[in-house]
Amino acid sequence: MRLRPASEAAASRPRRRNVLPWILAAGWLGQVLIRLWCARTRTGPGANPDETGYLIAARWLAGGPGGDLSGNTFYQGGYPLLLTPAYWLADDPVTVYTLVMAINALVSAAAFPLGYLVLRRMAVTRRPALALAWAAALFPATTFFGAYALTDAVLPVIVLGWIVLLERFVRTGGVYWAAGSSLVASYAYAVHTRGLVLLCVHTAALLFLAVQKDHTAPKAAAARTGRVVARRLAARAGVGAAVGGYVAVSAFHGLVQASLYPEGVRDLSGNIEARLTTLDGQLWAWSGAAGQIWYLIVSTWGLAGVGLVALLAALCGRLRESHGMGRVIPAVVLASTFGVAYTSSAALSDEHRVGNFAYGRYLSCLALVHALIGIGALVRSTGRQRAGLAACAAAIMAGSGAWVALYAGDRLRTSHFIGFDFPETSFLTADRNAFHLTTASVSAMGLLAAFLVLRRLHVLAVAAGLLAVSLAAMTFIVGTSTKRVAPASPIPLAAGRVAIDRSLSWGVRIILMYPVWWTRLERVDTRTGPPGPGVCTVVVNRPAGTDVGASWPRRPAGWTATTGDSWGHGWVAWRAPSCPRRR
Repeated sequence: MRLRPASEAAASRPRRRNVLPWILAAGWLGQVLIRLWCARTRTGPGANPDETGYLIAARWLAGGPGGDLSGNTFYQGGYPLLLTPAYWLADDPVTVYTLVMAINALVSAAAFPLGYLVLRRMAVTRRPALALAWAAALFPATTFFGAYALTDAVLPVIVLGWIVLLERFVRTGGVYWAAGSSLVASYAYAVHTRGLVLLCVHTAALLFLAVQKDHTAPKAAAARTGRVVARRLAARAGVGAAVGGYVAVSAFHGLVQASLYPEGVRDLSGNIEARLTTLDGQLWAWSGAAGQIWYLIVSTWGLAGVGLVALLAALCGRLRESHGMGRVIPAVVLASTFGVAYTSSAALSDEHRVGNFAYGRYLSCLALVHALIGIGALVRSTGRQRAGLAACAAAIMAGSGAWVALYAGDRLRTSHFIGFDFPETSFLTADRNAFHLTTASVSAMGLLAAFLVLRRLHVLAVAAGLLAVSLAAMTFIVGTSTKRVAPASPIPLAAGRVAIDRSLSWGVRIILMYPVWWTRLERVDTRTGPPGPGVCTVVVNRPAGTDVGASWPRRPAGWTATTGDSWGHGWVAWRAPSCPRRR
């Protein structure tokens, strides 16, 4: 019997199919379905004016009527660009909003395959990486905002994709990875102001790599000369792409602002100047940043704290070999985290709410990055190292929480509590109506301790525990109701133009913009005379205790009224008899 060579025998065996792409696709689909379930009752904007600002921008970009958002925060156009297909497919506001929820789910579900790539780079084996990434993608920080038309629905995926591409460039030096990461960072800037911080950090990292010297031995350096030169050229190309992206995004912002903010946007430069140049301002900014770091750790059940410690250790050269991290990526993630926390806190106005002192939304885009790094560190570390990482994470959480408590004092109890600002801590404390810093901290550290115990049993036990906690949290946050209640139209849906009186409160004006989808709201002064021809509906202010007829004494004859109340402001919608109602 003749023995065949090993190569011939291997060639004769049937090839095993690579099922990983199918597993990733199935996992992505599962993530989409869970996100759709979380948004199942949402039929219209509720987090105003933010949601309405993005929806109006998307409608305008899709070719429909825009609106006058002057005086509001500038809602940048990168996220509305993603939503334009919803307006191509439908006009009805409820249908459009449902499609927006679907777009959010399709995009944000990419957190699973991207998270898998991050864990694999941290030397986590395939099966545990798949399970852990799938569970981590369901953190409320990456899931909760998907039920709203807000940038935070997609920013975590954008940031994660940027980190994956930049890490690939740092490791391989390919020009396409450098340019691709620059374009993603530029798009993050198009989506939200936080993206400008990321773009600045990204450009600084590429500039560092473009001028970095080779400190290897002479012979080794000679062998690497071509690769080093190519890497520097690729880094410079990435810088060029980042600068070009910044210019293009700034021009795009200018177009959006000129159309939707004709009288200007809300200017926060005064806040920033006061915070940067005064001692009280610096205390406000740093305390707010500490509150965001605290919330980052608590909202990820302590795992982002472990990731923060692992990044600091990697930056010092302590974890590079065992966890696949160099110094560049840890420096980038840390600079982005503290940069976003500090700048957003410095720009934030004192709104006399608890969220001024402890807030999670601004760092939610980086929460998954930190949590994945923390998960990878726990999986790859020894028992003693895990205990040390958890202890350091607890110390950072306790220190930042103590800073918040000392600075805010009684204001944590007397300031206005908005449940929307605290989805994770409401779950941790089982209280939707109040903020409990100590209870939330203890609960988060208890969950982290439970994950350490599960790690001693098996890596997959950690994934199962993380999945159970995140699903329980989302169930608590979004509730168990399955009833879809379509919001009633705030005005009679009449054909023709719709005008609003200049005395109307800004809250009512914002609420009207989205359901009035067929025309752009016009501003009129009802004291000076009747509206122009073609105006079918006029909405006027109605002070408390005022008779309906007295809301517009000089109205034309035959107009009929519909009354309403929005955000505590009464209003009356007058409709011309010559205009048919829209079906």
